[in-house]
Amino acid sequence: MPGEAVGPLERGLAVLHAMAAHPSPRMRRSDLTAATGLLRSPVDRIIATLLRLGHVRADGRDVSLTPRVMELGNAYLASCGLVDALEPYVVELADGLDESVSLAVPDRDGARLITQAVRRRAMYLAFHVGDLLPADRSAAGVVLAGGWGEAEFRTWRARRHEDPLGAGSPAVPPRDAALAEDGPERCLRSRAAAARRAGWALDEEWIEPGLLALAAPVRNPGGRIMAAVSVLTHTSRYSAADFPGHALPRLQAAVGRMETALHRAPRPADRPTPTAQDLSESKDELGMEFLESLARGLAVLSAFRGAGGGLTVSAAAAATGLPRATARRALLTLRHLGYADSQGPVYHLLPRVLDLGYARLSSLTLTDISRPHLAELAALLDESASVAVLDGPDIRYLARAATSRILRMDITSGTRLPAWPTSMGRVLLAALPPAELAARIARSERRSLTPHTLTSPRALTAAVGAAARDGYALVDQELQEGLRSLAVPLRDRDGRVVAALNVAVHAGRSAPQETLERVLPALRDTASCIEAELSTAFAYTPLVTG
Repeated sequence: MPGEAVGPLERGLAVLHAMAAHPSPRMRRSDLTAATGLLRSPVDRIIATLLRLGHVRADGRDVSLTPRVMELGNAYLASCGLVDALEPYVVELADGLDESVSLAVPDRDGARLITQAVRRRAMYLAFHVGDLLPADRSAAGVVLAGGWGEAEFRTWRARRHEDPLGAGSPAVPPRDAALAEDGPERCLRSRAAAARRAGWALDEEWIEPGLLALAAPVRNPGGRIMAAVSVLTHTSRYSAADFPGHALPRLQAAVGRMETALHRAPRPADRPTPTAQDLSESKDELGMEFLESLARGLAVLSAFRGAGGGLTVSAAAAATGLPRATARRALLTLRHLGYADSQGPVYHLLPRVLDLGYARLSSLTLTDISRPHLAELAALLDESASVAVLDGPDIRYLARAATSRILRMDITSGTRLPAWPTSMGRVLLAALPPAELAARIARSERRSLTPHTLTSPRALTAAVGAAARDGYALVDQELQEGLRSLAVPLRDRDGRVVAALNVAVHAGRSAPQETLERVLPALRDTASCIEAELSTAFAYTPLVTG
């Protein structure tokens, strides 16, 4: 197989993996050469290709992963079918118990989280989708180990010997060096056997003090363990003795419903797979800097998004428009590297794909995603740019990129302003049902902030209606004299308005129509970029504003 491997794809995945595993979200190219063992020239070409594909972002000499790279992990989550089939029951169980619930699948000798419903309290679950938990330190891992044979225990033993402190599972605290070799295999075998007999396992503060987790297996009709569902709590809420009695009946009932739902069809792909023509156009523009074989390999990986049950070589070629031989070599490379496996002619992705940045990026919020785009927009227009959400009668700023002009407003993240006299407030109000809009305007403390401020309910309703019709709101000196702002909505993957994006300018520098012509195209382009990343980042998790 190594002779048939696609070298640029292998090296490109190595770069993505190194960036995902690095302690800092940013890396220098020199650090990438050290982490991967590659020469600087191929690293530069790989980064140029990943920049073109939108998987990384450059900031001076540093590079960082973007939410776009999560499309690779989304391809696994879509193709495995488990999230689409089982997530509603994870949420239902979390609601019924008022506790955090997670779903993990076997990944080599660990448990990989693929979905969760988190209850956010003063102390709450800090794991993320994509995290890999060690089998011997989590209830989910012990439950999955209940289905192991000797081959899996040998794999676990070898990894444990190479990494006695558990550095390969950064989601959990390192093992105590003094306890690292204290009969770990005997302990795991005993716990796995007990879980197999009982049908569940209880994590009594194995990962860290105070954390309890109760897990049970989810099996396919043939009896094979496909996943483990865990309910997590804190010892401040339940003792280890009391927690199973409280949670186990609901957990077992949820598992029964999950096992019935396992044959639900996966969701169709919501983003088109890059085609051979798309990649050829990039090659024509960038020339030798663009590694077309790397891009083709990633396109094959992305094609699994619409492939519930897996892909054959012919199906991969058809989805991407690539020659059959090219698709075959890409699939063989993915299998060789452990990102895919095959059963007969059908290939399917493995959870290890989530190592390519998914766990690191799945903790991003709308605020995190919008910040680099705000900085680019502010630099492009030399004007301040902001993102805000509706919060009661106000807008609340999530992020802002300010210019260094002499005249500027003192606004930071968390600043609140009344919604009705602001451009962002009006595009957010425009998304409300008419009755709720009327009620909010009626409750607003409307007063003349400047001679230009609209205060009558009829005028405000008309202004909000214009924002809904036009897709933007221009507010000229209603909040503060000399301040003009233009805003557009930001929508989630389902088309719901979740935030607003605006640019603020000094009214004395141009007429309103000139502001509209200069600013609106860039504003809409930036909104599209943010929305695309929101759609990818929150394809399998609820949107978090930050």
